[in-house]
Amino acid sequence: MKMRKKDAAFARRQNRMGYLFMAPWIIGFLLFTLFPFVATIGLSFTSVNSTIRGYEITFTGWENYITAFFKNVEFVPALGEFVMMIVPYTFMIVVVSFVVAYFLNRIKRGKAFFRTIFFLPVIIMSGPVMWQILDSQTVINGVAMPDEYTNLFLFNILESYSPAFSNMLSGVFRQLSTILWFTGIPIVLFINGMQKINPSMYEAARIDSANEWQILWKITMPQIRPIALISSIFAIAQLSTYNINTVYTLIRTATANMSNGLGYAATYAWIYSLVVLLMIGIAFVIFRAPRDKEVPLP
Repeated sequence: MKMRKKDAAFARRQNRMGYLFMAPWIIGFLLFTLFPFVATIGLSFTSVNSTIRGYEITFTGWENYITAFFKNVEFVPALGEFVMMIVPYTFMIVVVSFVVAYFLNRIKRGKAFFRTIFFLPVIIMSGPVMWQILDSQTVINGVAMPDEYTNLFLFNILESYSPAFSNMLSGVFRQLSTILWFTGIPIVLFINGMQKINPSMYEAARIDSANEWQILWKITMPQIRPIALISSIFAIAQLSTYNINTVYTLIRTATANMSNGLGYAATYAWIYSLVVLLMIGIAFVIFRAPRDKEVPLP
């Protein structure tokens, strides 16, 4: 009886210590995430005007949402472009990450070295750098240089012979650099997930004469479904805040309009957030682990 009381007291102390260590994160979440998140709901139904005396907030009802869907000719097409962009990008990021992690996990020597190589694009921000090289103009002594000074020499050489092929290759290079930039963290997650699979499952499958393809589909892939879900959510969240989609640019532009843009920006942000949550929900449905079916008793 005394041992049970000691165990219960020890468990309560552990719980208190856990909440104590979590307190800074909980406070930060409430102040810097939940409060702004809820505040944008109210702002989306208002018009915020910046004056000399401060901000004047006027309730406008559903006017901002009507403007976003029916009066703004850019927002709805931008949402469509975002969905059409994020679906193949997320698919490619998850697939490429899984394939790379699968082969890295089979390497006996140098696994840490290759893992570091594939994680380097995340550290050095190679994706944004390549987009800047391919898209932006170089400024030298305050003068914007022509595109031929900013684009890669290979594309310039190809453009002199075939502009269409050069543009296609440049687009593929942009997309590939972006995909590789987002695969660093999912690759590490997939490798860790594969290493936690019980080796006895593979041994039993090989004893039953299962080939590598069957082992991959019947053991490895079902076991890493949670990792695929986390990787897809990571990809969707990162792509949603990356400036390759037009919706993100529209929200930033509306936010920068301090005269009356905060209300519109909050409306755009809420609609955008709902679309992102819908995409995450679809990923959850696709990658969730199937429930074990109950076998009826005879």
